[in-house]
Amino acid sequence: MKKTIVLLFFLTIFLFFANRVKAEIIAGSSAPLTHQSFISQEDIQTEKEKQLAIVIESVLTRYGSPMAGESESFVQACIKYQIDCYLLPSIAGLESTFGKFIWPNSYNAFGWARGFMMFENWADGIDTVAKGLRNGYLDKGALTVEDIGPIYSESPTWAVRVNYFIDQFQKEEEKISLLSNQFPVQL
Repeated sequence: MKKTIVLLFFLTIFLFFANRVKAEIIAGSSAPLTHQSFISQEDIQTEKEKQLAIVIESVLTRYGSPMAGESESFVQACIKYQIDCYLLPSIAGLESTFGKFIWPNSYNAFGWARGFMMFENWADGIDTVAKGLRNGYLDKGALTVEDIGPIYSESPTWAVRVNYFIDQFQKEEEKISLLSNQFPVQL
């Protein structure tokens, strides 16, 4: 019985090492990694930023927003001020139907300063409001839409309605992710 166990032990070790050596001989050395097969963290971040911009652009276009074309400004501002990328466009959705109903040439789609503040262009308004949200709300502890709502607006339903638009962006992201998985693009 002991001889059988010892024999099985040595046979197992022999087969284990024999297969590994045989596999190395057949496969040879691994191919070196090339640029095309390596995706850096920077590439992943860039792809995520592109996807966010596509999602925002898609929703703005669907609503016929005059802000269509400013999706990259939204993404840049959310990265710069470390805020949810769907928060700002969602506030614009609620406050002005994505910039459709504003004071003429104010570029204030956010109702910022009760809608009376004037910006030079959409990008200026986006950046200014993002900075204001970071400094005046998030840095002071208002970390959720529900926390921001009572400070930002007198309406008790403001947060619910902003969350509705955030949900629209999230659904669009899900739809675009599903489509991109069906038709993957090579980097």
